[in-house]
Amino acid sequence: MYPSGSGKGTPAGTSSAKAKNVDLKVETRGSVGVENELTDKEIAEAHAIIIAADTDVDEERFAGKPVVQVSVAEAIKNAEKLIDEALRLDAPRPTSADVVAQVEREKAKRSQERKGFYKHLMNGVSFMIPLVVAGGIIIALSFIFGIEAFKEEGTLAAALMDIGGGAAFALMVPVLAGFISYSIADKPGLAPGLVGGMLASQLGAGFLGGIVAGFLAGYIAKWLKDTIKLPKNFEGLKPVLIIPVLSTLAVGLLMIYVIGTPVVAIMDGLTNWLQGLTAANAVLLGVIMGAMMAFDMGGPVNKAAYTVAVGLLGSEIYEPMAAVMAAGMTPPLGLWLATLLAPKKYTLEEREAGKAAGVLGISFITEGAIPFAAADPFRVIPSIMVGSAVAGGLSMLFGAKLLAPHGGIFVLPIPNAVENLLLYALAIAIGTVVTALMVNALKKTKEVTVTTKKTTVNVSGQ
Repeated sequence: MYPSGSGKGTPAGTSSAKAKNVDLKVETRGSVGVENELTDKEIAEAHAIIIAADTDVDEERFAGKPVVQVSVAEAIKNAEKLIDEALRLDAPRPTSADVVAQVEREKAKRSQERKGFYKHLMNGVSFMIPLVVAGGIIIALSFIFGIEAFKEEGTLAAALMDIGGGAAFALMVPVLAGFISYSIADKPGLAPGLVGGMLASQLGAGFLGGIVAGFLAGYIAKWLKDTIKLPKNFEGLKPVLIIPVLSTLAVGLLMIYVIGTPVVAIMDGLTNWLQGLTAANAVLLGVIMGAMMAFDMGGPVNKAAYTVAVGLLGSEIYEPMAAVMAAGMTPPLGLWLATLLAPKKYTLEEREAGKAAGVLGISFITEGAIPFAAADPFRVIPSIMVGSAVAGGLSMLFGAKLLAPHGGIFVLPIPNAVENLLLYALAIAIGTVVTALMVNALKKTKEVTVTTKKTTVNVSGQ
């Protein structure tokens, strides 16, 4: 085993590993960068990790694995001893914190992998959501004093409605459009995006108008930034004067005279269609949106359903939001219940993951199901989709309405935040049970098998 960057010979320990019939891989780090890098699959399959380094090493990627840490010199000198020590180690007992950390890493990874249209849209949505959550919960708090108490001027209920509806919700569409545009064109895109979003809101084009305005503003601002060439001494005028003025003017005129009217007509048609849904069509919509929430657990399909439901809150259509949150809570809750009902079908790691999934589920964090889906996608994903479809369909059938777009179980006790609360809770419970029963029916009892141990060695020199 040579310190990374040496570029010679065979890493120490390789011959010792072969003699012991142990699979070993050495990742090196040094002046030439990372060589022979370990994959996530190799780390997952490894029995233990040996970190031979004289500098800091990111250990988060080895979470849940037994680790031996030594200096580079020690690894070179006593390679055989280190392999023996690593083989004797058992993996640390997984904790709920490990599962939560895994979920957070997966969410961060998905965020980094976003590209193109989806990346820009999700940038706007991510900045919009805190406003919608804060506004929705504050509006719900105003209903504690009565559904129409806010109409009485000077009351606390009126003040809460002004904060939640008059301010937070009023900023929802402009912020959505502004940060879609910002994602495309950077700072020069922010002003035209915000103005385009505000015009969409004033014209009644809703969140659809905000999305159109955001992309329009972003690409116009980006085109101006790439096209306009000025002498070096005047380049500073482009981002603060020329691009904001020209792009805002262009977006504003297009929204008022060209785009606004047809988008308003589309939004009005969508609103009227949703308000006039028959019971059967409402259930079908709930089933579709529910299945979408579970399909990729926080991915593009999930976010599409959630974004539509959130956008409809601004049009005072609350049923899809209730269906979406019920369906988003069901996957992790159902998997938690499944580990309780049939513990022999799950490993110790999965049972610990189930505990964390339960907490994430009641908090409306669908990503809590990711560890299970990653380990057994062909059984888990169909099961959670069916359970979420049931929860979403029942929520629509029961006529449940939800004014708060997030918070899970913690917003349910707020008076008047949920219409038909008991039936709504029943929809979530039934979806959870369906998920658990289906996944357990598909899964087989875990068998204990003996496999050749693998020891992964990460060497970092310098």
